[in-house]
Order: sequence, then structure tokens, then C-alpha cells
Amino acid sequence: MIHYISVRVSAHATEDVSRVRDALDLFLLNSFDKGKCTDTGKYVEALEIEGHYGNPITLFSSTIKRKPDTKAFATFVRGNMTDEDVELLRSEMPDRLDDDQMFHLRFDKQAACEGKVRLSSSSDAIIIKMKIETYPKDRQQAGRIVEELFG
Repeated sequence: MIHYISVRVSAHATEDVSRVRDALDLFLLNSFDKGKCTDTGKYVEALEIEGHYGNPITLFSSTIKRKPDTKAFATFVRGNMTDEDVELLRSEMPDRLDDDQMFHLRFDKQAACEGKVRLSSSSDAIIIKMKIETYPKDRQQAGRIVEELFG
């Protein structure tokens, strides 16, 4: 159903890097094998980059590939979304699924720091891309899979 999930978040110079990392860990610790993963350090890549005006930015990224982990991720997200966010997601599903069968989500970093899963439209968010697999490639079938996972 889900081929892989790409997760990315940036910590700007004005943000506490450890809090941004904690926000990311909310999603990762509830996705990877729960019996074995208490530290996501080996799953997360941190890249130090420079912003447009020379400000330091830390970019955290991770890819979830194992089927049980991708399923756990989707189950965690769906189980922790508010009813309002579920309705919003349901209404926007066709627009969030692109022609390459990549399903796009953004989650609020501040809410994640508080242990909450909230959709966001901000560019400064936890960015999730889920590659939906169908054989042969079929956008309508991918849409049904997304609906099953999140609808």
C-alpha cells in the first residue's frame, strides 16, 4: 500500500533545535518497531545548511521503508488527528495526491512539540510525503488506498 514515507522538518536559527527534533520524534517513535526503537538517532539525518541571509538552518529528514513501519505511521497519524482535520483531509485528498502517486501532508511543528497531530498549511511545518504503490500505476486506486488509510 505505502511504498515509503519521507519525513522532513527544518529548525531555523530562532528555534530550539532539540524541540524541533522532539516534534519529529513524535511521528517517528510511533512508527518504527515499537519494541526496538527508543532512540530515532540512527533513522534521522541532520544536515546543517545556510539560509538566504546566512542564517543557520538544521534540516532533519528520515525515510520509513518497512511495511509494518509505514502502516504504523499511517495508523498513528489517523488515530491522533482531530475530527476537523480528518474532514479537511478528506475534502483535500484529491489535491494532495499528485500524478506520481505521492500523497502530501504537512503537520504543525508547535502542536507536535505538545504531542498533538495537527494539519498545517504553513511552509514551516513537518513535511510528509507518502509514496502510494499500485501495480500497474493507477491514480484512482492510489486514491482509494489513501481514503482507506485516512478516510
